[in-house]
Amino acid sequence: MTLDASRSIAGTRPAYSDAVENRSSEQWTASGGGHTTWQTPGVVWIVVAVIVFVVAVLLGTTYAVRSRSRGGGDRPRRASAVSGPADAPSAAKMSAETAPEATHAVETEAVRNANVAAQSVSRQAPDETAARPGVIETPLGIGGRLPRLRERLARSESALGRGLLALLSRDRLDDATWQDVEDLLLTADVGLPATSDLVSSLRTQAKVLGTRTADDVRALLRNALLDVVDGGLDRNLRVDRGPQGPAVVLVVGVNGTGKTTTVGKLARLLVAQGKTVVLGAADTFRAAAADQLETWGRRVGVPTVRGAEGADPASVAFEAVRAGIEQEVDVVLLDTAGRLHTKTGLMDELGKIKRVVEKRCPVSETLLVLDATIGQNGFVQAKVFAEVVDVSGVVLTKLDGTAKGGIVISVQRELGVPVKLVGIGEGPDDLAPFDPAAFVDALIGA
Repeated sequence: MTLDASRSIAGTRPAYSDAVENRSSEQWTASGGGHTTWQTPGVVWIVVAVIVFVVAVLLGTTYAVRSRSRGGGDRPRRASAVSGPADAPSAAKMSAETAPEATHAVETEAVRNANVAAQSVSRQAPDETAARPGVIETPLGIGGRLPRLRERLARSESALGRGLLALLSRDRLDDATWQDVEDLLLTADVGLPATSDLVSSLRTQAKVLGTRTADDVRALLRNALLDVVDGGLDRNLRVDRGPQGPAVVLVVGVNGTGKTTTVGKLARLLVAQGKTVVLGAADTFRAAAADQLETWGRRVGVPTVRGAEGADPASVAFEAVRAGIEQEVDVVLLDTAGRLHTKTGLMDELGKIKRVVEKRCPVSETLLVLDATIGQNGFVQAKVFAEVVDVSGVVLTKLDGTAKGGIVISVQRELGVPVKLVGIGEGPDDLAPFDPAAFVDALIGA
């Protein structure tokens, strides 16, 4: 029985093992199949290990950066970190060993910034001093302006002079030639009455002269033109102080002719002659006109009387004359707003300015500024302005440019008003008294 029992027990073990295996197999199959249930813990541990490794690498990199920063490799960044509020916790975590070094770095950076600021101030100081107003310029005198006038006019290469010389140099001066001469003068803005007189004078002198050389023709043309341009007119500026007070010069004209610039240049010319001047900024309509005039005056030490933008120009002109009387200056120059000659209301206002000013002091000069390049339109403007404010002289600007030159003859011929000043460039001293001989020589290239 013992043997049987052993056998039965031994025989039952395989059966028991098979049952256990079968039960385990059923559990494995119920869990979803494959090796998922038994291998899932291993995968999780692998993922955790990777995460720990990545975190360790990041922490090691951060520690290396902080160590390099404490070593002094980037002082400006460390100083900024100490002073910046966002990095205050990091600064608080600094060890006692690195704190003195960081403090030294902050002090060093502060000293460096202070030195840079001091150097910047020292570099800017000379520029600020140079930009300060108070440096008075010395304008060029008349003696230095007249040669410049002749040079600029000679470079203008007038088509009028060249054309007249070519026509009068022909072997035969018949009616067709004289008709060409007349057409040329008319296209040069000389005007019909002046053209007729000039052609008649040239024909008479050509007949008397007879045979003509090139020099004879040039001399003939020069004399005829000089008689028309000069006209025996008085071109002196009345800028001497009188018993009633300073000489008052009223400057008028249409928009864009350069009145304010002309007033500033005229002030320089008068200062060069030893005159004392006060400027009146009566152009209260154009933006920055008073600032522009004040800048011109400051450059030569001349005061400017100005009013608020949009103020009554007559009141500003009145105050300028009053200041000139109180300061006992020689000349008061009044700049007025540009206005079209066709605007009756604005022209009446110009007459008002003159009437108000003459309550304190008579107006000695009324200068009309004309653009020499506009031709016969300038003559029409001059005629209307002369009816309102009694123009006593003309200032021609841009005469060294594309001007035809005939406007000089037509204005003087029709109005009996002399051209007293001419603008010959954009420089501050490019305003000169008009010289008829220099003008004619420039026309014919003499």
